[in-house]
This record gives sequence, structure tokens and C-alpha cells, in this order.
Amino acid sequence: MLDESLLDAPEALARADTRGLLRGAAEAGARVRTAARHAAEAGIGDLKPDGRPRAVMVAGPGAAGSCTADLLGALSGGNCPVSLIAPTGVAPAPGALRWTLPGWAGPLDLLVVATPEGTEPGLPRLVEQAYRRGCAIVSVAPAQSPLADAVAQARGLMVPLATAPYGSAPYATGGYATGGYGPGGYGTDPYRGEPHAPGAPGTEDAALAEGALGDAPAPYGTPSVPQPVEPPGTAPDEMTGPALPGTLWALLTPLLLLVDRIGLVSAPPTALQQVADRLDQVAERCGPAIATYTNPAKTLAAELAGALPLLWTEGPVAAATGRRFSELLAALAGRPALVAELPGALAAHGALLTGAFAGGADPDDFFRDRVEEPEALRARIVLLHDEPVGPISAVPTARELALAHETAFSELEPAEGTPLESAAELLAITDFAAVYLALASPDRT
Repeated sequence: MLDESLLDAPEALARADTRGLLRGAAEAGARVRTAARHAAEAGIGDLKPDGRPRAVMVAGPGAAGSCTADLLGALSGGNCPVSLIAPTGVAPAPGALRWTLPGWAGPLDLLVVATPEGTEPGLPRLVEQAYRRGCAIVSVAPAQSPLADAVAQARGLMVPLATAPYGSAPYATGGYATGGYGPGGYGTDPYRGEPHAPGAPGTEDAALAEGALGDAPAPYGTPSVPQPVEPPGTAPDEMTGPALPGTLWALLTPLLLLVDRIGLVSAPPTALQQVADRLDQVAERCGPAIATYTNPAKTLAAELAGALPLLWTEGPVAAATGRRFSELLAALAGRPALVAELPGALAAHGALLTGAFAGGADPDDFFRDRVEEPEALRARIVLLHDEPVGPISAVPTARELALAHETAFSELEPAEGTPLESAAELLAITDFAAVYLALASPDRT
């Protein structure tokens, strides 16, 4: 049961949001800008690659690895194989996880390690394996972490994780700290005009430490450069599990700049500035002070209450977004969701539209005691597509199928823009929706 009144009560949302999830979602644009600066300071823009790697291998705990690999693969358009090195272990705890390079990995391949923690014992061991095999190594992790030391010893490229802004004020009436990003009710974006406290982490005047990267092997290495010091550990909203709102972009942004340099994805700094702007625009539309009827994230959260979401996607970016949305719904809101790509979803989930989860009313439904009996779980289709519906799209067929079976459906389509901007908008709206659903569910708060 969803407490829909909570969605339009910003102060109540603030009290329920003890983990700062809404703030993390709102700060995604700021994370992109900070992460891009960290990547530039680490020397990614100075790389002179000899060509594309044979394969890109991505490793990291939980969705920090899987979502990063999924999105890089979707955005690369098949220009280069992007594969996830899935961890093994007896438990999901970081200390129990182990990563192993595939047998074919060698000097022609690139290993990318993405983690918000950097303390997982298995990741430095993976870096050591890659160094022995001659793989190029790039990592995004907290600067003062065991993984950062291991990457430095392996002569790899280390980019400090862009943590959340420090010193942010708590919620104020109607949203976050007074001043606001805009109509969403968030505090002033610290990376757009408002100065940090002197020496604060993430600022231009933060203390610098000498990098210890050494002469990394070509083509992805870079000479030793000063790197900003970040505090050990992670920001309060980080965790091993799903890459939480904001954290995903802190991990993904430096890697987008990297794959731009090696020709996999077109993601120059100007494109990432557009991504940050798009994320800010979504934060304004989806902020806690925006009423549900004009807030796409709150609307989607309310629509998914008591429903079994069937996430039908069209396009590689939408498919990656759907998989991440499903993971966030499970991890944050405790809600199951099924994901499938169109047109295969029409057959894969067709039986759910006619069985126990069908949206059509039961003949006895009128006489059911709605006070004593829980409401039946009904399927709801959520259509996600990253491009406008064209003549060969399966989206119209999906709409017709939903109407034919009296199944409710929601639809998300990003505004016109680049694939990166489409990914940013879809990810941001679904991130906000998962957070609102978690906060407004009494059993989760």
C-alpha cells in the first residue's frame, strides 16, 4: 500500500529519506561535472591511444559493475565487446567476493574497475592478475583506498570517485537547502557558481597529492599527474549493491571520457556538460516540492503502487535503463519487476496479461470486501523507449495489446537529444520514481 499523501508532503519526505536518496538523485548533474574534472586532472584527456582495445572488461561490486558494463555496452553500439566480470563468492559481502580474468584476456584488452568503496579485497587481486597478463587498467574508486594503491602499483590509470557535495544543508521547507536548484526545491548546485568552503573535497583548491602511476603501458597509460585528495571511504549515500542515484554517474562519467578517447562512444566534455544539464532539468521536474500531477517520477511511483511492473523496452539505452530500474525497485522499494525487450516482450509476458495478474476486472470484483481483503496484484506495463516511435517500432503494438487486455500502462520517452542525453533522462526519472516508491511505502520507511 502506497501512502500517496506523503508524495505531496516535502517535509514528510525529508523525514522519511534518512539515507539521502532524493538528494543523491538531485546531485547527479553535479556529480557528472565533478567526475569530468577529476578525469581531466587524472590525464584522460591527454591519452593518445593506438586504437580500440580488443575487448573492454568491467568489474565492480553489485550494480556498480553490472550497470556500468550494461550502459557502456548499450552506448558503444557494438563497436567493441564490453563484458562484465561477474564476482563469485559465498556471500554478497565485499570481503567474500572474488573476480577472475577470463582466460583469453591479454595485452590487447582493457580492464575497467568501478567501485564506490575500493575496499573489496578481491579487486586488488584482479588488478594484479591484469598486470601480469599485460592488460591496460583503469579504475574509478575513492582515492585513498586499497584499490587505488593497487592500481598505482600496476601502473594503471586511477580516477578519484566524485563524492557527493559536502556541507550540504538538510531539507528545508519544500525541498532541500534554501536557494534551490529551481522549482524542484533543491539547494544551490555547488558546482555551478556557488563556492565551496576553502579546501573542501571536490573543489579546485582542494589539497593535491602526487600521483604514483608511473609510466603506464600504452595505449591507455598516462604520466604521473597531481590528483585531488578525497576522504577515505564513501559518501553517506554510497553502498555496495545498486549504484545509487548520483553514484552511478560518478562511476560512469570518467569511463565515458575514456571510451570517447579510444573511439567507442562519442562522449566529449561538451556532451557530458549537456548530460549534466539534462540531469539538472529532470531534478527540477521531479523534485519533492513538485506536485504529483506534474511530476513524472511521482506519477510513475503512484502508478506502480500495488502493481507488478512489466518493463518493456525498445532500444539499447532503454533496455539498460529498464534493467537498472528493476534492480532499484527490488533493492530500494522491495518491489518485483520483470524486464523484457520489444518485440520479444509481447510473447514473453503475454500470459501475464491473461492470467492471475491480468488487468481486467474479475467478475466477482464488485462484491469483494475491499477493507478486509488485500487488493490483488495486477500487471502494469511500463514502456521505455529511447527514440521517437517510428514506422518499424513495436511500441504501438504494445499499446494495442495493453488496451485489448485492459492492462494499465505507463510510458516514458525522453526529449529530443543525443543517446547520452536520452540515457540521462530515462535513468534520472526512473531513479526518482524508485526512491519515491521506497519512501512512500510504509513497510520500507
